[in-house]
Amino acid sequence: MKTISKICICFFFVSACFCAQAQNDKALIRQGNNDFKKGSYSEAEIKYRKSLDKDYNPKAQFNLGDALYSQGNYEDAEKNFSELTKRETSKEIESGAYYNLGNTLMAQERYGEAFEAYKNSLKLNPNDEDARYNLEYARWKMIQQQQQNQQQNQQDQQQQEQQQEQQQEQQQEQQQEQQQEQQQQDQQQQDQQQQQQQQQQQQELSKEDAERMLKALENQEKETMEEMNDKKASKMQKRRSLKDW
Repeated sequence: MKTISKICICFFFVSACFCAQAQNDKALIRQGNNDFKKGSYSEAEIKYRKSLDKDYNPKAQFNLGDALYSQGNYEDAEKNFSELTKRETSKEIESGAYYNLGNTLMAQERYGEAFEAYKNSLKLNPNDEDARYNLEYARWKMIQQQQQNQQQNQQDQQQQEQQQEQQQEQQQEQQQEQQQEQQQQDQQQQDQQQQQQQQQQQQELSKEDAERMLKALENQEKETMEEMNDKKASKMQKRRSLKDW
C-alpha cells in the first residue's frame, strides 16, 4: 500500500564545466545527499545549509526541506518548501516543493492546506500519480476532520448547555435557600415581636392587677374601719341609754 509520505531527494546531474566554487557547492550537496541516505539527517542539514551560505541553489534548499522533515521539524520544513514555491521557476522543482509542502502539512494534521498544496503540485505535473493519491487522501482526512470537529462542537455545545442548566439549577436552589432563610428570619422576628408583646401585656396586666389589689385592700381597710366605727358608736349609744334615767 502506498504511504502518504514521499520524501524526494533531488539528485541532479552536474556538467563538468564549473568553476572551483561551484564544484565545492555541488560537493556539499552530494555529501548532504550521502548523509541523508545513511539516515544522518542532522549532518545532511548542515551540508545543505553550508552550500546555501556560499550560494543559493534550489536543489540545496529542496533537500534541506527533506532533511528538516525527516528530523520531525515540520514547521521549518514547511517554511522552506513554501519559500521555494514562491521563488522557483522550474516546474519540476516547484511541483516537488508543493508535493513535499503537502507532506509537511499532513504531518501537522492541516489537511485542508495539504489538499491545496497537492492540487498545486498536480497542476504543475498532472502525471504525478503519487500527488493524485495524496490529494484524495488529504480530501478524505479533511472531511473526516471536519466531521470530527462538528461532532466535537456539538459535544461542546451540549456540555455548555448542561453547564448552563446546572448553573440555573444551582441558582434556583440558592434562591430557594435564601427564601427559606428569609422566611425563617421573618418568622423568628415575628415570634420575637409576639413574645415581646406578650411580655409587655403581662407587665401591663401585672400593673393593673397590683393596682386593683391595692385598691381592694384600701376598700377592705376602709370597710373594716367603718365597721369598727359603727360598733364603737353602737356601744356608746347603749351606755348612754343606761345612764339616762
